Amino acid sequence: MDQISKVLFVISNSLLIPDILFLIILFIRSLILVGGFYNSFMQRRRMNALLGDVRTLNAGNLSELSGRLPKSNRSPFVDHLDDLLTREGLTEDYANYVISSYENVCEKDLSLSKLLTKVGPVLGLVGTLIAMSPALVGLSSGDIGAMAYNMQVVFATTVVGLVISLAGLVTLQYKQRWYTKDVALLDYISSLLLDSRTK
Repeated sequence: MDQISKVLFVISNSLLIPDILFLIILFIRSLILVGGFYNSFMQRRRMNALLGDVRTLNAGNLSELSGRLPKSNRSPFVDHLDDLLTREGLTEDYANYVISSYENVCEKDLSLSKLLTKVGPVLGLVGTLIAMSPALVGLSSGDIGAMAYNMQVVFATTVVGLVISLAGLVTLQYKQRWYTKDVALLDYISSLLLDSRTK
């Protein structure tokens, strides 16, 4: 039993460095995600200004909407909206395909936020538990310096893991609302286009 415990202890301690490296990588990735999130937020503000009041949209002014769309630095939403507006002979099947395609893009974009939300706390907890063992050993042997160092690792991994999860959770919540609104708008505009072409 002692040999098995020693093997588990060695395996556990050997995971601390990879765990910390993964935490650092995910923390950097979460900072990049927050930067991209801010960029998306600013793009959406400009896009909302271009779209104006959605309630005023009708079959007669949809052509004007197409002319107001940006020609460069376009988001996936603008690309899919422009595809609907400029498609010759738009059918219901193609409109559904465009909307489904945009939903796939949204799901792919949300995957990183979901990953950070779930993996951040797990890696933080793993680092906490691994570093807690030598901290307790240092406490029992009276080595306060070793205990203090390991407790720093305990708190650092926990905090970094939670910050990673927070970045993922906040961006996930906002992006889910954004994309739900986008899909509803694409569905509404496609309905207007199909109704105008059947009349």
